[in-house]
Amino acid sequence: MGAVVGTLTMQTKQRNPARDKVDDELEMTMVCHRPEGLEQLEAQTNFSKQELQILYRGFKSECPSGVVDEDTFKHIYAQFFPHGDASNYAHYLFNAFDTRSNGAIKFEEFVMGLSTLLRGTLRQKLEWTFNLYDINRDGYINREEMTEIVRAIYDMMGKYTYPAISGDVPKEHVDAFFLKMDKNKDGVVTMEEFIVACQEDETMMRSMQLFENVM
Repeated sequence: MGAVVGTLTMQTKQRNPARDKVDDELEMTMVCHRPEGLEQLEAQTNFSKQELQILYRGFKSECPSGVVDEDTFKHIYAQFFPHGDASNYAHYLFNAFDTRSNGAIKFEEFVMGLSTLLRGTLRQKLEWTFNLYDINRDGYINREEMTEIVRAIYDMMGKYTYPAISGDVPKEHVDAFFLKMDKNKDGVVTMEEFIVACQEDETMMRSMQLFENVM
């Protein structure tokens, strides 16, 4: 996710905060979608008003309409993983940010998710990660869903990061996770099982933090 944040903020470094405030309020009226007021977003997130102004300028620079569609999101993400295929992972990540499931991410959705990932509590981060893995949003993670996400991560990281990876590695990774997470052996992992397993197992937590780094 740091990659996406970097793209959305790279053109905002040499700005005047006082001028920014005036420009932001004027320009918010000129896009197709006008976000919530910065004061309201400041209350709802862990970002300051100035940080939200910087994020908004970057978001607007990449997405002048005020929303980002999946193709644009994939294009931004692909720039940071030139040696792999980021399209599948970007698809799942886009869906996790698209909380309204309408095929577009508004600025509010973007900063709410970003606030959780960067500055949320450990439980909040794990809940967000669970929802990423819960592809069909039924409240459970099954083996197929976790395998899809793990395989997408390996595909995105590419051959230079994993030179000896075989087709069985994602499945083996998922099998190890399920052995520790699926406490009642019913074939699915609930959010509570996921959170407890991650908190109790240092190795699993490191793995989840590794995956978080590519968000």
